[in-house]
Amino acid sequence: MANILELRDLCVSYGAIDALKSVNISVEEGSIVALLGANGAGKTTTLRTISGVVKAKSGQILLNNEPITNRVPYKIASLGVIQSPEGRLILNGLTVEENLKVGAYGLKGKEIRVKKSDGNYETVKMSKSQLIKYNFDKVYKLFPILQERKKQQANTLSGGEQQMLAIGRALMASPKVLLLDEPSLGLAPLIIRDIFEVIKQIKEEGNTILIVEQNAYQTLKIADYAYVLELGKISMQGPASELIHDERLVEAYLGGKKD
Repeated sequence: MANILELRDLCVSYGAIDALKSVNISVEEGSIVALLGANGAGKTTTLRTISGVVKAKSGQILLNNEPITNRVPYKIASLGVIQSPEGRLILNGLTVEENLKVGAYGLKGKEIRVKKSDGNYETVKMSKSQLIKYNFDKVYKLFPILQERKKQQANTLSGGEQQMLAIGRALMASPKVLLLDEPSLGLAPLIIRDIFEVIKQIKEEGNTILIVEQNAYQTLKIADYAYVLELGKISMQGPASELIHDERLVEAYLGGKKD
């Protein structure tokens, strides 16, 4: 498939500090692309620049070959680039269901590709209300616990459940590209495995995902392609199936564990 998202020679600075230095990344439609690296490597800055929250100093960000560099965040979101942020940012005072509804705020009626029971896709035209219902059903199928607790205050959920809610809220916007920032952060190993299994399912539904993670091994198990950032530069890239066998990457450089 063609690339849906591209970063070309992207440079970002915070004052005198160069956070990203000529970063080139390609994300193929329908794939999971991982962006790995240590703290301070520039991973979150990359996602925040794609989302328009951080402004690029130079370079280009292309969505379906159209430039979106330095556009305001809500316009980028309206084009289908949706981020599930680091730290989850659950809205306190709202229920689980209300948090999910917030994710659908900017939705408009449109044609979408729906997976049929035989595994093939068909294009269906939906109104906004139909699309919201369709997305609720999809999110609740992925995360049954959220349906069970839809009337519960979101801030009373466990850490793992809040992460599910953050991902579900992003999916409510029908993203063309889903940006996931450290989805395993602060979670127990068993919950991490569950979250990564769901991310894999999201991809199998035809979604495109760019995931930022420090957990190298678990991420490479589900990714199609991966880039490694080191001090703002891409130091390594390749098919995830090859990088997962690079002991220097998994064990020494990123400190991942094969478990």
